[in-house]
Amino acid sequence: MSPSRQHIDQGALDGVLGYHVVRAQLTTREIFFKTVGQPLDLRPVEYSLLMLLHANPPLTPKQLAQALALSSPNLTTLLDKMQQRGLIERVRSPTDKRSQHILLSEAGQQLTAKALELTPGMDKALEPVLSPAERAILMELLKKVAAHRVG
Repeated sequence: MSPSRQHIDQGALDGVLGYHVVRAQLTTREIFFKTVGQPLDLRPVEYSLLMLLHANPPLTPKQLAQALALSSPNLTTLLDKMQQRGLIERVRSPTDKRSQHILLSEAGQQLTAKALELTPGMDKALEPVLSPAERAILMELLKKVAAHRVG
C-alpha cells in the first residue's frame, strides 16, 4: 500500500462532529465548483446570494448579511463585486428613503436561471453515496445544527 493510501487513525477526531462537517464540506465544495461554480464563474457565497434574492425579492443588506452570516463590510464588498458584474441593483426603498433594497438585475436573473438548471446536478453527484431518505435525514440534521445559536 502506498503511503498516500494508508489508513490514518483519526484518533479523537473520529468523534468530533465539526471535523466530519468540514470534511463533508470539502466534498460538497468540489462538487459545487465542478457543477455550478466553474461553468458560471460563481463562488458559493455569490451563488447563495443569487438564490436568496431569487426567492425573496427584495432584500435589505441587513437581511442578506444575516442570511449569509457575513459582516457588514464583507457584504458590502460582495455587493460591490456583484453590482460591477451587472448581476444586482441597489435601489432605495419606496417607503423609507434611508433604506436600500437589493434586487437581481436582468443579467442576474438570467444567471440565476442558469444556476437553477445546474443545481440538481450537485445532489445527483451524491446519489451513489446517499439514498433519498439519508439525504433528507442529513439535511434535517444539518439545518438543526445550523439553527443553533451559541451564546
